[in-house]
Amino acid sequence: MNVYPFIEAEQAGKHNVKRACELLKVSRSAYYQHARGEQSARDRVDAQLSEQIIAVHAASNGTYGAPRIHAELAAAGLRHGRKRIARRMRDAGIRGKSPRR
Repeated sequence: MNVYPFIEAEQAGKHNVKRACELLKVSRSAYYQHARGEQSARDRVDAQLSEQIIAVHAASNGTYGAPRIHAELAAAGLRHGRKRIARRMRDAGIRGKSPRR
């Protein structure tokens, strides 16, 4: 859920940004970073990781799931958790193929 428009409305109404951030449990630095249009370091790393996951998934003809993609990236020297890779795969809308019975 994006709370930044609410904080912007509070700021436009001459209200206190600090108080709005405290109520919504958002740091002021995150709000101002969003207002400047900057991406966080984790978002940048996630974007690069998603590209690499999509490339490995495409190279496997869509058969690799999170455990195999995790192993491929670990062999390439990229250390990320398997659950993070699974989350990035869900967000990208890709999944591995299960073998037939």
